[in-house]
Amino acid sequence: MKEMWMQEAFKNAGKGVFHRQLGIPTSTKIPLTLLEAIRNTEIGMIARNPTKIGKRYINVTGLVKKRAVALLNADRANQ
Repeated sequence: MKEMWMQEAFKNAGKGVFHRQLGIPTSTKIPLTLLEAIRNTEIGMIARNPTKIGKRYINVTGLVKKRAVALLNADRANQ
């Protein structure tokens, strides 16, 4: 049986929490360019959203950065 480590990692995250935090509807995917912008911004700084979806500026906290990096890793693992 395959290990389900990805499901275990995201099971306590809450459905749509990161979408609401970024101001993006849950029916749309979070753009990878936005996740990369958050990843490249230091904690405590403000990231500018390069897309037209969601909030224009995002305060980067430790939790926001962890969620963005986790989604980028999940996308890379899914390919």
